[in-house]
Formats: sequence, structure tokens, C-alpha cells
Amino acid sequence: MNLSKFMRRTTCEVRIGRTTIGGGHPVACQSMTNTDTNDTAASVAQIERIDRAGGKIVRLTAQGRREGENLENIVRQLRADGFRTAVVADIHFVPEVAAIAARYVDKVRVNPGNYRLDRGDLQSLIAQCRERGVALRVGVNHGSLAKRVFDEWGDTPQGMVVSAMEFLRVCRECDFDQVVVSMKSSNTRVMVAAYRLLVEAMDAEDMHYPIHLGVTEAGNGIEGRVKSAVGIGALMADGIGDTIRVSLTEAPENEIPVAQLLVEHFADRPGEFEVLHPERYFPTEYRRRSKVTVPVVHTEPLEGFRVLEALSGNPTAELRAAILNLDIPDEPVVVKRRYEERSLETLAVKAAADLGPLLLDGLADGIWIDAPGFAESEIRDIELMILQAARVRFSHTEYIACPSCGRTLYDIEKALADIKARTSHLKNLRISVMGCIVNGPGEMADADYGYVGAGPGRITLYKGRTVVERNIPQEEALDRLVELIKKNGDWTPA
Repeated sequence: MNLSKFMRRTTCEVRIGRTTIGGGHPVACQSMTNTDTNDTAASVAQIERIDRAGGKIVRLTAQGRREGENLENIVRQLRADGFRTAVVADIHFVPEVAAIAARYVDKVRVNPGNYRLDRGDLQSLIAQCRERGVALRVGVNHGSLAKRVFDEWGDTPQGMVVSAMEFLRVCRECDFDQVVVSMKSSNTRVMVAAYRLLVEAMDAEDMHYPIHLGVTEAGNGIEGRVKSAVGIGALMADGIGDTIRVSLTEAPENEIPVAQLLVEHFADRPGEFEVLHPERYFPTEYRRRSKVTVPVVHTEPLEGFRVLEALSGNPTAELRAAILNLDIPDEPVVVKRRYEERSLETLAVKAAADLGPLLLDGLADGIWIDAPGFAESEIRDIELMILQAARVRFSHTEYIACPSCGRTLYDIEKALADIKARTSHLKNLRISVMGCIVNGPGEMADADYGYVGAGPGRITLYKGRTVVERNIPQEEALDRLVELIKKNGDWTPA
């Protein structure tokens, strides 16, 4: 990582259908369908909506052989309609489905947590991908590490890197370089540390595979956009990232404008800022620089804080250098930047991407968004969202909500909206809303309560990692969740 100026990480080119990532190509934006992959018409229609929004890479779940085989029909109809969208198959539990999907799609995503390397499955898949010109994504999920990795490393960023590197070494042994790698988590601190550690590990072994960025289960609305922008922005500010997905619990085409905004925002980061004390910076582990325990927003008392304002086109690097160069190393700092945006959503995304990383890294102690034209209450709300997304101050209920996919068997968008309506007044709680059990129990590991799809119209409730009630009819599940929160003493009246 170059602390003084912005430089994109050098990567090899990977061709995904007609889209090429890495090798200096623009960062590509992508999304994932939430239709049933067996429903050809609905899946094709959604892919086309995502493509028209600007997403030229679209992933579909292929959880079984039937879904894998139906990818042929989906791709055929998509091409007949004149769309050249790159189609990606998402494989989880059944390695044999990857071999089926690779006959039809442009890229196959596999989760190392659900694969074994002692049976030759990955080598066979690589041979098949090479023959058809299919790319491969090694997609590590914080919530679904292999048991042997988890037993040794726990659900840590280091464990995620170990999992990825095992697969990347096999790819290199097979002389296969059409590989993309991702390290996703719903916890922005874990996600950023995992990607930075991965880059260190790959650099140490002279690997240059492109990187796919994303924060899983970010939720919806401005909060979901802020959470994604903090995590993705921290890495894009480092020059890391060749393709991104902003995961929202909304229609998938809504993800693309947010991703495009981030790509444009990091397209040019001018300036060079001398860092006098790089030894004060710890990018792969969280350390509070000062003794401030509760970071502030700009409407709170700022006595004792130094306000540092960014004036350049590269505010993250400028402010980071200014903090690392302080005469008093632990002097409390509020980071400030002025924005002339007219859209509250655009303001939130840009400020989260610029200032959030400084809080996420433990360098800053407060945030000040100077945005004329917006009410102080609106700016304060965004500042608090950024502090929460950076995991340094929790001021409202956090929702860890997946964007849903073809595995989701209930209306998760409505469920999230209903749960928020009943619980958003609660303080310092984390509630997870998950479409299915594939990543649900793992990704919601640090949630206080979990609401997880168990089957068509059926919900399982969790308290922490413990199942409390299984297979509840969805129409009863919200009331039962509220009862569970009350029973455990975490409920306060609205």
C-alpha cells in the first residue's frame, strides 16, 4: 500500500464473457439475481434490467443440478434477446453443479468453505474452465469457512486468507490465471482487514489476480449504501478492487447506480501527501490511535479535538497523512470535508467512502460533513450512520440483511421493512435478516437476534448463534421475534 498517493494495484487481465477486468481496465459493476434460477423468463428479465442499469456481470445461484442445467436456457434466451451480459454461476454445497454450470456460463464462483482439495474437484473444474474460456471466482465468505480452517483460525480475517490462498495456489499450480478472488463479510472491519491481508499474502507469493469487492448483508436504504461505501471505499482508496458489488436488500438493479457512483468517485485521486510516521499506521489490525472511546459528530462538543479539513481531491490520503504527521501522536482529531452535492444519497455515499475509512482504521475520532443545503438533522443522521458502519459508535439498531437470491423462499424486502418498522427505535442491537441458511448463520455470528429463511414461507429465529424456534410461519415470525427480544430484556418502548 502506498500511503502517500493513490495507485491502483496491478493485476492480470481476466475475461468474463465480453467484459475484461484487471490489467488497468475500469472497475466493473455487477449484481446478482434474486429470482428462482429455474424460472427462465423471470431470471432473464431481471438480468436484462441489471444490464440496462449498467451492470454487465450478473450472478445467479445454482444450488442444485436442476438450477445448473437451466442456466443453459437462461443464457440462450438472454443472447437471443441481444444481451451480451456476462453470466456467473454461484455454487455452494454441490461441487458437481459447478461442472454443469461451467458448460454454459462465463464465470463460476466457488466457495472454498464448501469444497475439499483432496479429491481433485478443483483441478477438474479448472481444466473445464480452461477449455471453454470460463473464468473462476474464489469467493471466501466470513460466515462459511471450512471446519478445519475455522477450528485452527476461527472466523477471523486470517482464516479467510488461509482459505483463499489454498485455492489460489492450486490455480497457479495448474497455470490458470483467469481467476478473481473475493473476501466478503457483513462486518466492515473484518472485510477490510481480510482484503488487505490477502493482498499482502498474494504479493508475497507474486500473485496478481483481480479482486472483487463487496460488503455482504449491508441492508437497504441509505444505511445499506453507507455501510457498503465505508468498506468498499476503504479498499478503493488503497487502489484495491477490479470489480464491485453493492449488496442491497432491494431490487438488484438498484445496486448498480451506487456501484457506479463509487467507481466514478475513485476514478481520479490526485495529489501526493508525505507521511512522516508510517509506523503509526496498522492497516490490517484495529488500533485506536487516541484515548477517545466514543467518536463524535460535528454538532457535539469539540473542545479538545483538532479539526482537520480535507481540501484536495484525495481526502482519504490527505487526512490520513495529516493524522499520521501530528506532533502529538494521540491528539484527538475530527475529520472534515465540504460537499456540494444536491442528493442526500450521493452525499452519504461519497462522505462514507472518503471519511469512513479513517474511522474504520482507528485514526479519526470524529466526523464533520460540511454540506450546505441540507438540514443539520440530516447531516447528523448520516454522520452517525458512518460511525456505525465503521463500527466505532452504535447509536441505533443495526440490520445485517442479505440482498436475497434464488435461494430465498420468502419476501425478504417486505420482511426487512416490517422488522425495521417494529424495532428501529431499539438501541445497540444487531438484528440479522437472512434469506436462507447458506451464509445466514455464519454471517450473523455477531448479531443479537436472527430471522432466517428455513423454507417456503417459514422462518427460524436465533438468539445469537442459538436456534430458539424453527420453521415458524412467516405471518407469525415478526411477533415471535418481538416476543423473543422482550423475553431477553432487550426491548424498550418506542
